[in-house]
Amino acid sequence: MKAIAAGLALALTPASLATAQPPAAPYAMPETETWDMVSATGRTYRIFVSRPAGPAPEGGYPVLYVLDGNAMFAGFAETRRVQGFGGRGLDKMIVVGVGHPGDQIYDPRRMQDFTAPIATPALKQLYAAYPSGGRDAFRAFLLGELKPAIERRFAVHPGRQTLFGHSLGGLFALHLFYTHPGAFNTIVAASPSIWWDDQAILAEEAAWRERAGKDGALARRTHLLLIAGVLESDALIAQDTSALAARLAPLSGEGLRSELLMLEDETHISVPHRSITAVMRAAMRWP
Repeated sequence: MKAIAAGLALALTPASLATAQPPAAPYAMPETETWDMVSATGRTYRIFVSRPAGPAPEGGYPVLYVLDGNAMFAGFAETRRVQGFGGRGLDKMIVVGVGHPGDQIYDPRRMQDFTAPIATPALKQLYAAYPSGGRDAFRAFLLGELKPAIERRFAVHPGRQTLFGHSLGGLFALHLFYTHPGAFNTIVAASPSIWWDDQAILAEEAAWRERAGKDGALARRTHLLLIAGVLESDALIAQDTSALAARLAPLSGEGLRSELLMLEDETHISVPHRSITAVMRAAMRWP
C-alpha cells in the first residue's frame, strides 16, 4: 500500500499536472459581442454589447450605455445575465459598453473624450502629458454615430435609453444632461468630477436651470440619478454630489425626476460596481 501511495503522489506532482492539462483559453462571456468602430474624426472605440438571447419585447429593448467600457462592461453584462433568474425582468435590456482597444482598465484616452479644453492653468500643467478637450467630438460620436449603429443592429426602444458615467464619465453625463436634454431618457452620473477645472460644469448647470425655469417641459425630458460613495469625502465628491442634488430638488415642482443615492462604505473605485443593480433598475423605469 505504501508503494501505491508513493506512486500516486509522484504521479500527481504539480509538474506532471501542468504538463497533462490542455492549454487554457481566455474566458468568453455568454450573450456578448464586441467590435471596433472608427468615428468620423478617426478615433477608434471598442464597443461591447450584452444582449438577451430571446426575441425583443414589443417596442424594442431598453438600452443602457456604459462609459469606460473596458472597466465597467463585464460587471454590468454579467449582472444583466444573472438577473434572468430573479423574475424582475432586469435582464431584458441591452448593455452597450463604450471603451477603447487594448487591455487597459482605464485608458488615458478617456480624458480626451470626457473633458472640454482645460482653462485652469494649474490643471492644464498637471495633465500636460494627457490629451484633453475632445468632449464635443465624443458627444457627436455617441449621439450621432454609435446610437444609430446600435439601433440598426438590434431591436431597441428609441425612447428607453440610459447613459451611465463614472468620475470624469459622470462629469460628461452631467454635461449631456444640461446641454442635450432628451438625448437619453435617464442619465446616471456616478461620482461626477464636479471639481474638475475649477468646477466649470457649474456654468452649464446655471444655464440649464435658467432655461428650465422658463420652459417647464425641459425639466421633464430626462430623469437624473446621482450616485456617490460616503468615503469619497476626501476629494469632495460626496459633498459636491449631495449639494447638486439639493440644488436640483426644488425643480421637482417643474417635473424633474432626480434622485440621490449615497453608498455607505464605498470609495471612488468601488462605487461603480456597488451601484450596478440600482443603475439597471433606473434604466428599466418607464415612462
